[in-house]
Amino acid sequence: MSFVKKPLFLRIDGIIILLYVMLVTIGLLAVYSVEYRSTDPTFFMMNKSYMKQLIWFGYALIIGMLILMTDSKFFSSFAFLFYTAGLFILLITIFAGVQVKGSRSWLGIGSFRFQPAEVCKLFTALALSKYLSMPETNFKKLRSRLIAFVIIQLPVIFILAQKETGLALVYYCFILAMYREGLPNTILVIVFATVLLVLGTLLIEKTTIFFILTGLAFLIGIIIRDTLSKKISSWVVLVGCWLICIGFSQFAVPFAFKHVLQKHHIQRIYSMIGKEVPNEYDNTTATGDDKKENSSDYNVLQSKIAIGSGGFYGKGYLNGTSTKNQFVPEQSTDFIFCAIGEQFGFVGSFILVLLYISLLMRIVFVAERQRSSFSRIFAYCVASILFFHFAVNISMTIGLAPVIGITLPFLSYGGSSLVSFSILIFILIRLDADRQVLIR
Repeated sequence: MSFVKKPLFLRIDGIIILLYVMLVTIGLLAVYSVEYRSTDPTFFMMNKSYMKQLIWFGYALIIGMLILMTDSKFFSSFAFLFYTAGLFILLITIFAGVQVKGSRSWLGIGSFRFQPAEVCKLFTALALSKYLSMPETNFKKLRSRLIAFVIIQLPVIFILAQKETGLALVYYCFILAMYREGLPNTILVIVFATVLLVLGTLLIEKTTIFFILTGLAFLIGIIIRDTLSKKISSWVVLVGCWLICIGFSQFAVPFAFKHVLQKHHIQRIYSMIGKEVPNEYDNTTATGDDKKENSSDYNVLQSKIAIGSGGFYGKGYLNGTSTKNQFVPEQSTDFIFCAIGEQFGFVGSFILVLLYISLLMRIVFVAERQRSSFSRIFAYCVASILFFHFAVNISMTIGLAPVIGITLPFLSYGGSSLVSFSILIFILIRLDADRQVLIR
């Protein structure tokens, strides 16, 4: 009995397409509500962000159609070439980029500008998927894990040099995809321990932190010692963890806050934990504009007011007070969730979150039905990127995370963001359409 291959349009996952279109449509309506004025002479005003976003959506759909017509093996074959080109563009951006709000992370060609760090997430996902799916890659070996980490870390280094810390952090979400492919639990323990160390260092007095770090170090040592070689003494592991914890807390964290993070990053972190910035980290003089822009509480405070004022059902579409009067800074980009919360309340916010969770769950379902390791890993990379952006963006608008300047996928205004997320989705759909094919 011969196998008859279905036409491409019958192999496309309609659920992902539907959720994608719904989220982009909600985003367009939200951006429109932010800029709507009753005095506008017409809807078709090309200087408005919502019209620019609509045009970018058109470009994204055209690119998506081209992706669907491309051979699925193309993305695997040229993954490393795309990655190398992405690194080269990131390097150029460091020296020739356009400076926007303190970071040199944009490239401009005439009136056209784009953010290479957004696009390079796609290239990194392809390269990581390609490497981990290669027959000669044994992810159980330390060497393979280190190479995979280097693939993630190289763009991070270039993006940090552009002073774009928020986007650099996004790249570490690929650890979730690596975890699915066999990354040991020890790594997750180390990641969570690092977060606890940073918070403990910032929240707890130095006289107390020493004893707490000792207990934490021994707890980590007990957890990870079983995964290490049996030739290593348990006491060596415990003492080593203790030295690392003390060194990280007392030297690495202060060094990062003094020489790596920018002033507004430090203000936002301390604002999140409800403390004033210590004098040792507040050694720069801000101008009047800097103080206004980098206020540690203003953005989040206005965001909370806007979302809270929406109540259970919201004030109604185009009736948001904070939205109309532009009280929330960056309300069409990083804080677009405020427009949803104020106008549609808890019900609208819950439905939006449910749509994102549905999309993530569908992507995971699609990932697990792939025969090709490349397609499965790429699907998990897409899910990881979307989850990180979604979770962190909403958390920072309600004060649960520091404001690091990352967008809400498909909703926030911005051509680079919308097109890059759209390309990720369409490549995933194209790979899934050939899920019976082994792609290497």
